[in-house]
Amino acid sequence: MQNHILEIDNLTVSFDGFKALNNLNFTMNTGELRVIIGPNGAGKTTFLDVITGKVQPTEGTVRFKGRNLRNISEHHISRLGIGRKFQTPRVYLNLSVRDNLDLAWVRRKNVFATLLTSPKKGDRRTVTGLLETVGLTAKADLKAALLSHGEKQRLEIGMLVAQSPELLLVDEPVAGLTDEETENVGNLLLSLAEHHSIIVIEHDMEFVRQIARQVTVLHQGSVLCEGSMNQVQNDPRVIEVYLGKAPSVSAEQLLILRIAAAMAWADGNFAPEQMQVILTRLSKQFASDPEQQAELKTELQNYLSQEIALEALIPELSSESDRLQVLKLSYEIIRSNTINEYENRVYQKLLSLLDLPEHQVKSIEAEIEAGFSSLSLDDYLQQ
Repeated sequence: MQNHILEIDNLTVSFDGFKALNNLNFTMNTGELRVIIGPNGAGKTTFLDVITGKVQPTEGTVRFKGRNLRNISEHHISRLGIGRKFQTPRVYLNLSVRDNLDLAWVRRKNVFATLLTSPKKGDRRTVTGLLETVGLTAKADLKAALLSHGEKQRLEIGMLVAQSPELLLVDEPVAGLTDEETENVGNLLLSLAEHHSIIVIEHDMEFVRQIARQVTVLHQGSVLCEGSMNQVQNDPRVIEVYLGKAPSVSAEQLLILRIAAAMAWADGNFAPEQMQVILTRLSKQFASDPEQQAELKTELQNYLSQEIALEALIPELSSESDRLQVLKLSYEIIRSNTINEYENRVYQKLLSLLDLPEHQVKSIEAEIEAGFSSLSLDDYLQQ
């Protein structure tokens, strides 16, 4: 049986009749890194507010390590082991980076004790370790006001960790950051996840892909779906919520096309115009309406801008017929050009992952070879 650090049952929060959370159910295991996504107004901030005691539920329960948090004050919940980082960094700008961490580390929360007590030797060692963890050792004696936005985000995460929470709640930590700073924050959270339970609220999908192990999608105050990033981004309900309309193809069909497009991307010899022809052909596989085809082609182009891993995609295929279709489309694509050594290695990896009977592979390859022998490349791809 899993050890749940957080359990939320039938949670409803109503503000003057508006349900910010509506019969929400959620569980999280100890040591888990969970990312929460959802469109604006989905209830993400209220979700954190209830966990930390800022908002009391209208109905339902929130249990932390089995303890019901209803009617417990915010500061008591914090002392139970729940720490929260808000979207905007809350650091002491006129103090040094080291002093910010020193203040966060002081365990006695009496104001005068915090201000007058000098850090002990063991505390100084801990702060030194935190500086290394958040990557700010070289700027330890610099005023926090002089840090970049990304460095301030990492400093506040360090201040949160200094309080020794068992559950870290991190709200949009990469909003407004550069790509480099975003990657640094992602690496920090992945490192902290080795020893902490963490919930991250985020809108940046590239960042979510960097850190996500398990994703929960909120919509209209309830859990819409949960799963891996691949499962979530291929779920028709999620696509509809984010795009505002139903997808033109099923989740299984979109997955097939993405794998085939990834195979095309593996060949660095295709000219841009050839890639456009291939993506056009793929978009016509499952969509008959020209407008849907154009949208699907754009979706595939956007997907190719990401780092593609066949090992993550192919296990999501649900049937042998889907794997056969992936093989057919992928072999058509790589056969459209001279197969180089690198592309052959990618194709062999694809075959290994698909795990299809050899006679089926040979049959499909022979069928495609026959098609190429009777038509020109352009005619074949545009048919």
